[in-house]
Amino acid sequence: MEACSSAHYWARTLSALGHNVKLLAPDLVKPFRKSQAAKNDRNDAQAILITALQPDMRFVAVKSLEQQSILAVHRMREGWKSERTALINRVRGLLAEFGFWLGRSPQTLTRRLPQLMQEDQLPARVRALLAQAHDQLLRLEALMQQCELDIQAHARHSEAAQRLGAVNGIGPITASAIVATIGNAADFRNGRQLAAWNGLVPKQSSSGGKERLGKITKRGDTYLRGLLTQGARSTLNAALARPPDKRSRLEHWIVALRHRVGYHKSLVAIANKHVRICWALLARGERYDPHAASRRVRPAA
Repeated sequence: MEACSSAHYWARTLSALGHNVKLLAPDLVKPFRKSQAAKNDRNDAQAILITALQPDMRFVAVKSLEQQSILAVHRMREGWKSERTALINRVRGLLAEFGFWLGRSPQTLTRRLPQLMQEDQLPARVRALLAQAHDQLLRLEALMQQCELDIQAHARHSEAAQRLGAVNGIGPITASAIVATIGNAADFRNGRQLAAWNGLVPKQSSSGGKERLGKITKRGDTYLRGLLTQGARSTLNAALARPPDKRSRLEHWIVALRHRVGYHKSLVAIANKHVRICWALLARGERYDPHAASRRVRPAA
């Protein structure tokens, strides 16, 4: 089956009936369709069959009911956050038309709205709209907070998420998203394959023995990649703020990388490193030890 909408539900249902279900990424199926201009059920079915028979084909892991339920919480939280951002920008734009300029943060708007609702310089109709916007903003904040509590509860009760949370730069939300999205990390051969799956490796355009690497591919889950990048920002700032004599080996590498390639490229490299660390922790069942490399005894030459 193609890994499209409701595919995981049907995969679980058919698996319960004794079938061996394999999910295929749609972008891997498309090249095998006979006619790119004629998309119909017959051509799609034939393309799916040919794709599934390829000896080196990669399949999508079927998500469990628990994984999909916690991912639904993540998606709703992101949706309400987008609605909150849109509401804040809309209110700020309307207030600017009447000579009131506010900061961009949600806290500033939440704090100032009750005062502006009593502002005599604003028309009564606008003050009524601000009251409605204030109630809507508080409602969205409450919904987001409830989602965050659910996510934190999942991270507390998940042993895998607890191990991931020990890595600097990976908080409860990121750990919960990684566990719910990846599922079985052993489906990936190594950490680099997991990083490539999430779009954190350079795009290749190599030919004739000449290697050409460009920007990152940005494939995979945009939400998860954004969380990892934000966590990398926190890790970089913490490494720069820590005294040199108290930095771990990883933090020394991060600081040297920052001076060598710049800020934004460092964030991508740190996010890539975090993904590889997460793969090792999940696939091997290990716990994170930032000083493991320094204690490793190398064999004598």
